[in-house]
Amino acid sequence: MNMGHRKYGRKTMAILSAILLTTSLGLVACGSGDKVKETTGKPAQEQKGGTLLFARGGDSTTLDPQNSTEGETTRVTDNIFDTLVQYKKDSTEVEPALATQWESSPDGKIWTFTLRENVKFHDGTEFDANSVKFNFDRMLDKSNEYHVGGNFDYVISQFTAFKGEPGAVIKEVKVLDKNKIQFILNVPQAPFLANIAMPFFAIESPEAIKKHKDKIGQHPVGTGPYKFVEGGWKPNDTITLEKNKEYWKGEPILDKIIFKVIPDNTARLTALKSGEVDLIDGMNPSDAAIVESDKNLTLYERPSMNVGYLSFNTEKKPFDNPKVRQALAMAVDKRGLVDAFFAKRGQPATNALPPSIWGYNKELEAKDYKYDLEKAKQLLAEAGYPNGFETDLWAMPVSRPYMPQPQKIAESIQADFAKIGVKTKLVSMEWGTYLKKTKNGEHTMALLGWTGDNGDPDNFLYVLLDKDNAKPPAAQNISLYKNEKVHELLIKAQTTPDQKVREDLYKQAQEIILNDAPMVPFVHSTPVLASSSKVKGYVPHATGSEKLNDVSIEK
Repeated sequence: MNMGHRKYGRKTMAILSAILLTTSLGLVACGSGDKVKETTGKPAQEQKGGTLLFARGGDSTTLDPQNSTEGETTRVTDNIFDTLVQYKKDSTEVEPALATQWESSPDGKIWTFTLRENVKFHDGTEFDANSVKFNFDRMLDKSNEYHVGGNFDYVISQFTAFKGEPGAVIKEVKVLDKNKIQFILNVPQAPFLANIAMPFFAIESPEAIKKHKDKIGQHPVGTGPYKFVEGGWKPNDTITLEKNKEYWKGEPILDKIIFKVIPDNTARLTALKSGEVDLIDGMNPSDAAIVESDKNLTLYERPSMNVGYLSFNTEKKPFDNPKVRQALAMAVDKRGLVDAFFAKRGQPATNALPPSIWGYNKELEAKDYKYDLEKAKQLLAEAGYPNGFETDLWAMPVSRPYMPQPQKIAESIQADFAKIGVKTKLVSMEWGTYLKKTKNGEHTMALLGWTGDNGDPDNFLYVLLDKDNAKPPAAQNISLYKNEKVHELLIKAQTTPDQKVREDLYKQAQEIILNDAPMVPFVHSTPVLASSSKVKGYVPHATGSEKLNDVSIEK
């Protein structure tokens, strides 16, 4: 089911937040690049050209997509690189990209892809099956000489382990001929096709990787609609891309895109209103009315596929005690946070998994930790902390789709914790450092969140809460939560083709997680964005980033 547009007055665009699961084991999804019809409503020829200034709250941490885990990087790299398959413009349904068709074996352990011909990287080198093998060997094999530049976190979070290690999903990547590549899996994986559509598995120029090695994140070379301008990354300021006239899908409309960092949400909106920038992400939800009342601006809603949460480091005292975690969960006023900071564009969360994704356990809403300070004090006393304790509370330095005002949210939580005797010192730092330290388990409590990558429950529950992903320095499960029963359920769900069986397994896992309280999921937000009314063809995607080759600016 496609997500349509809904008008607010004359000028506000919203995308309905229906999420599709489109891949399962045993299903052979195939398509032909020649048969894929463009339905983007490309603007008229006279609107070609121009520069789009896209303002955001924080800088990218790298431009090597294979070594990224965060949205400010993929926002840029989505426009430099392509994946074998990609999500449709308005859903998480998979469609052809660098691969034109594919098939899986009956047991789901062999996937064969036919590749698009006559595609070149931005450096003029040819894309073919050897390019694909080079990239996946780089990602999967720790002994590969080009396995440098980062931790390749998404290999662990989506495919369990590196090549040859216990639990590794992918056994081997084989070149069958110049335009045909085969993935051989150790075990079937239900969301495999959806996983390789993620931007973290984009195909980079092998020659560029060989040349730049661990510095490739500063010199990205892909096959995408826009090319990186060498010297065009000014840290914490701007990243400049220019059109790839030879793009296999057709020449992009815009000549250039400049991603500009403006950390403060209000300042970003002011820059849009003054004409300094053309498009902004990371708005205060309460500012949506300002945009709606301005005929020169357009408001967008990004489909909700996210969660904002407070994570407890379960390997540090006193957070190794479930009663302490449960007590703190009761001291987080979820409804109060949503009302104060999300302006009716969010809902209180019970599970890490959003209700927009199949497998969500709605029955747990009645069992969630209600805001109850007296009960929280009682649980703290039972845990041996009748007078509370002192600790740190880490707060993100940048606005994210799931948390537009992290500092203010942290202050609100801090005030509630003080009411039960838990005194917290707020800690913040540069965004890249924040991510690095939380993934290394250096925090005590930390605010963070997740925007789904593929519309599958596995991408939330396995990534954020399985023991396989609780491995510093590359932990996506920053609670370092390890529950054997949860692990058993999640692995079984990964390898089971029947969606109804998978759904039941995920619901069981969510109940155990709720009881253990390794984190406090407190919001599923509907992020808002805004642009000049001259911007046409922009459609925000549920995954948090989108290609901009069909976007134009009226002259």
